[in-house]
Amino acid sequence: MLMRLSHDLGLFFYDVVIARFDLWAAFGVLAQFVFGARFLVQWVASEKAERSVIPVGFWILSIVGGLMTMVYGIARRDIVIILPQVFSIFIYVRNMMLIAKHKRKAQGQIVSSSEVEASAG
Repeated sequence: MLMRLSHDLGLFFYDVVIARFDLWAAFGVLAQFVFGARFLVQWVASEKAERSVIPVGFWILSIVGGLMTMVYGIARRDIVIILPQVFSIFIYVRNMMLIAKHKRKAQGQIVSSSEVEASAG
């Protein structure tokens, strides 16, 4: 039984990795590497800050990796891949919008406080 299982697993991996591997599969693998790289970016940023942080690069890789994975799902006509990516990409873009809004607000506060100092001086 164990011999049969190892033989069947070998056939399965041959089918997945060799026989069915095409340009779209290579693109899908690349998409997953891009998507997974976001965790390396987050880990490095957290180690540098010595606390848990989520840098902008995390969200950029999330969007790019998510879009690539969605394109792969569309090419493969796989709703199981497409549907979650659509919702996830929306969340990633929304986070980028919130980050941009916070930066604009912070820059506005800096400008307004310097204007106050200039008018008081």
